[in-house]
Amino acid sequence: MDSLIQFFKNRSVRRVAVFVLVAFILYLLRSMMDIILLTFIFSYLITRLEGFILRRISIYRQIIVLLLYAVIALGLVFVVVKYVPLLTDQIKQLVNFINQFFTTDDSDNEFINYIVSLANQVDVMKYTEQGVQIIVTYLTNIGTVLFNAFIALMLSLFFSLGKDQLIRFTNQFATSKVAFIYEEVKYFGQKFVATFGKVIEAQFLIAVVNCALTTLALWILGFPQLMTLSIMVFLLGLIPVAGVIISMIPLTIIAYTIGGVQYLIYIILIVVVIHALESYVLNPKLMSAKTDLPVFYTFIILIFGEHFFGIWGLIVGIPVVMFFLDVLGVTNQAEHLLEKKPKKNPKQDPES
Repeated sequence: MDSLIQFFKNRSVRRVAVFVLVAFILYLLRSMMDIILLTFIFSYLITRLEGFILRRISIYRQIIVLLLYAVIALGLVFVVVKYVPLLTDQIKQLVNFINQFFTTDDSDNEFINYIVSLANQVDVMKYTEQGVQIIVTYLTNIGTVLFNAFIALMLSLFFSLGKDQLIRFTNQFATSKVAFIYEEVKYFGQKFVATFGKVIEAQFLIAVVNCALTTLALWILGFPQLMTLSIMVFLLGLIPVAGVIISMIPLTIIAYTIGGVQYLIYIILIVVVIHALESYVLNPKLMSAKTDLPVFYTFIILIFGEHFFGIWGLIVGIPVVMFFLDVLGVTNQAEHLLEKKPKKNPKQDPES
């Protein structure tokens, strides 16, 4: 018995046990995962935005919080009332547009005709009809989605307004009979916020920049259904690497249909330039080197994430893996060695 007690007093064993307990609880709450993730994402992004504003304007924090949530609520109501019907109509037009492309055989380009005939062999119409049915089903369930988003927004509002009191109350567990559980949950919570939250924030900012630049380019080129394409680019921008590839499929089809090979080249160049901006400018600025996963691992994570968790797996798969890597202490070895390397003293350097 004493040996068993000593075994569980080991810090590593206790940490693993608490982690398994938390994972089991989250598994039991999997039906509420939408609300849990949205609450965390809203709370984290609003807290970051609130801190950004407070560093530049001296004002009560609660006023900033209320103003931010009021703007978000009004924006959501405005979008739902004015743009959801328009979005539904544009989605139908876009699907018809793509169907027309695959059912037209009057192209002078042999390669395009070959692609069209190949697509017809796999019955693209059947898959696009299934896609329309999925979209219609999603739109009919939009009430549930909006309700979950509303609940998450309200929870994050209560968290933001009472954050100080919430922290003081939670810290009382440090002196309770379950202090050992509290300490481990606090450890994992800090790691989760530092990695998962950081990657989500970076993906969100990258998606916003990509959407703005792509929308501007599409507007200049005169693309139809611009709002639908903008929303598509933004949502796919939340998926690392694969989102860019997926978004190219409808964009290239529309580009060829409205402007031929010239527009096809334009859209490929635009996507390549924006992706290069993301890879070589935005990612290094917004993410640390230890979050730089190889493309192969990225796709493996996305495939398994989508298989087990659906759409959420595509969006949060990479941040969750980043969290596990941080907990396990997996870092960029070159960066680690650079940080540990002692600085040279010019006076002791014979070559200086």
